[in-house]
Amino acid sequence: MGKKNQNRAGNRLLRLGVVWGVLLALLFFTFLLSIAIGSARYSIPQVWNALWHENAGKVRITVLYLRLPRAVLAVLVGASLSAAGALLQAVMRNPLADPGTIGVSAGAGAAAITVLLLFPGLSYSVPLFAFAGAAGACVLIYLLAWKGGVDPVRIILSGVAVNSVLGGYNAFLQLQNSDNLSGVLAFMNGSLSGGNWTKASVCAVYAAIGLFFAFLSIRNANALQLGDEMAKNLGIRVNLSRIVLSAISAFLAAATVAEVGMIGFVGLCAPHISRMLVGSDYKAMLPTSVLTGALMVLAADTLGRSLIPGTEIPVGVMMSVCGGPFFLYMLRKRGKFNGT
Repeated sequence: MGKKNQNRAGNRLLRLGVVWGVLLALLFFTFLLSIAIGSARYSIPQVWNALWHENAGKVRITVLYLRLPRAVLAVLVGASLSAAGALLQAVMRNPLADPGTIGVSAGAGAAAITVLLLFPGLSYSVPLFAFAGAAGACVLIYLLAWKGGVDPVRIILSGVAVNSVLGGYNAFLQLQNSDNLSGVLAFMNGSLSGGNWTKASVCAVYAAIGLFFAFLSIRNANALQLGDEMAKNLGIRVNLSRIVLSAISAFLAAATVAEVGMIGFVGLCAPHISRMLVGSDYKAMLPTSVLTGALMVLAADTLGRSLIPGTEIPVGVMMSVCGGPFFLYMLRKRGKFNGT
C-alpha cells in the first residue's frame, strides 16, 4: 500500500513537472513572439540581438523601450488576476467567482473612473483610489453578506448586486461626461497600450507583494475549499481567513485595474484550466494558475496587436471575446468543476 502511494505521489510530481515545463516553454516562446510582432515585424534573431547588443540601433529602441516593458506588464497582470481569482474561488467554494464577477474589479474601476472624469488633476493618484475602491467594494460585500458569519452563497449574491450597482454608476458617469471619454474608454476596455518601464516596475512591486501573501495563504485556501466544518477541525479561523484571502485578492485586482484598466475572464478561466491540469490542491494549482494567467494575457495582447494590421484590439476585449466562449465550452464539456 505504501509503495502504491509512493508511485502515485511520483506520478503527480512528474505530471506537475511536465505541466510547468510546457507552460514555461509556451510563455517564453509567446514572450519572444510578443516582442517580435508589431507595426514593424522582427525575426527572433533580430529580437535576441537587440536585447543583448547596444549597436542594434532602432530595433533595440523599439524592442527594449516599447515592446519589452509591455510584454512584462502583460505577464504581471495575468499572474496577478489569476491568483486573485483562484483565492476568491477558495473563499466562496465556487469556480465562477473572480474579481470581475463579484464586484471587486468594479469597485476599483468605479473609483478610478471617478477620478479620471471628475478630478482629472488627481490622475496621478489613480492607483490609490483604485485600491480604496476595491477595498470599499470588498467591505460592502461582506457587510451585506454577514449574518452571524459569512456564507459563500451570500457573498456571491452580494457581490453580483454590488457589481451591478457599480456598473450602473460607471455607465452614468460616462453618459454625463460623453465629451471626455478618450482616456476612459481605453481604461474600460483594458489596454496595455502605452505600457512602459515605469508602469511595469510599479506593477511588479504590487504583484510581488500580492503574490507573496497569496502563496503564504495556500494552506488556508486548501482548508476553505473543504467546507467550513472541515476547515475549523483543521484549526482554521474561517471568517478571518475569508477576509484575509479576499483582501489579498482585492489588492491584486486593484493593482491591475489601476495600471491597465478592466480585464475580465483571466481570474475565471486560468484557475479552472489549472484544476484540469494539476487538480485542486493549491500547492500545485496556484502556481499553475499564475503561469496560465500570464500566458493567457500575453497571448491575448499579442493576438490583439497582430490580428488586424494597423489596428490594435485592447487586451480586455480580446479576453472577453476568447474567454467567454471558451469558458462556456468548458462548462458544457465537463459539466462540473472538480479538476478530475
